[in-house]
Amino acid sequence: MPPRPRMLAAAITAALAVGAQAVPAAAADGAATGPSATTSRGVEIPAFYTPPSELPGADGTVIRSEPLPLALSLPGIDGPLPGRATRLMYKSTDANGEAVAVTGAYIEPAAKWRGEGPRPLVAVAPGTMGQGDQCAASMALEHPLRLNGQTVSVGYEDLSVYRLLLRGVAVVVTDYVGLGTTDRLHTYVNRVDGAHAVLDAVRAARSLDSSSVTSESRVGLFGYSQGGGATAAAAELQPSYAPDVELSGTYAGAPPADLTEVTEAIDGGDLAGALGWSLNGFLQTEPALRPIADRYVNKAGEKALKDLSTMCVGDALFAYGGRSSSDWTKTGQSLGDIIRAEPALQAFLAEQRIGSRKPGSPVRVATGTSDDLVPHAQARRLAVEWCDKGAKVTYVPVVLPGVGSGLLNHFAPLLADQGNAISWLTDRLSGRPAGSNCWSMPVQP
Repeated sequence: MPPRPRMLAAAITAALAVGAQAVPAAAADGAATGPSATTSRGVEIPAFYTPPSELPGADGTVIRSEPLPLALSLPGIDGPLPGRATRLMYKSTDANGEAVAVTGAYIEPAAKWRGEGPRPLVAVAPGTMGQGDQCAASMALEHPLRLNGQTVSVGYEDLSVYRLLLRGVAVVVTDYVGLGTTDRLHTYVNRVDGAHAVLDAVRAARSLDSSSVTSESRVGLFGYSQGGGATAAAAELQPSYAPDVELSGTYAGAPPADLTEVTEAIDGGDLAGALGWSLNGFLQTEPALRPIADRYVNKAGEKALKDLSTMCVGDALFAYGGRSSSDWTKTGQSLGDIIRAEPALQAFLAEQRIGSRKPGSPVRVATGTSDDLVPHAQARRLAVEWCDKGAKVTYVPVVLPGVGSGLLNHFAPLLADQGNAISWLTDRLSGRPAGSNCWSMPVQP
């Protein structure tokens, strides 16, 4: 790995893990013992994450739940601060219409909700965590930092979760399809899988005994990067897939709306390993693409895909930062070149495109103007397309200088804008009507 990505990876890992605790893999998830527990890069995956052989029929049905100890928690008069967490597994439907088990976590806040109406609920869709089961966001709430010599997992999404809890907002976090659950591979950035997992997490949270939210509680969605794509897709699919989940507002930060453009942007960059997660996920969803992969992927590529399938984002930064996909192909072509040469790949990625449907509720699209990892232009275009369809859109260009690092150009807007994004969403949850600045798009950067 070139020196710059290696140093950058270490810096990002350290910065995001401030205040987190490192835990030995062998001690992680002490309740995970039993014949159904599995191991991923030295981390024991609790038996809880192994789905049953039969799943319930209704989407959002809770399959099982158990208490989840939060790593960052303080005793309070009315219970632990910032809240009491529950690990959950619920039923969803994947992009092929098949029943699937998804895991996540619900946190009942200790803080009172001081806005209008009953306590609201926000579904948090995590940003890129990786593809190994040990990377799941629900596990990161218990172990924000894992360092065991085999994997580096950082629960950077914990920050947004805690900020929402402190406002008295209940939070449900999805692990997405295949992340955490041991029966299949995570379908990274799959539009339908991500959207369904988010919406069904809301349904699951409403039915928990430990939850104070009901069908009368206002609901919001919050996500950045991979999470921004999942919440954007959920906002589009909610009217047809989950009409019972009425949304008050959706925050979609740095959404990867056009995967063809995102593929070109990350190739050779700090997070080049995400190309492997994408391809692994594509092949899981659409096995008909396998002959194309077999035709192009060389031995080094096959090794990288297998290696990445159990990696977290920290691992990928260290091992594959700066790599080019052309090193993984028999022809020396990049993945972008292969997409342009293969109509079947083009058609599959066209199906993944976000922006062809009108969200039925207010949306806030934020994108860093210097973001060259999840390119600013394609995120801005999503806002334009939604505006053209008559959606109520608040577009926020986060103007920050580029610093020569794709990863920093991508993460800086997340931190700079997160407080404003949460304020916008809690305004919607309090019943304040959303505006729209679609009229200003011609002059917006």
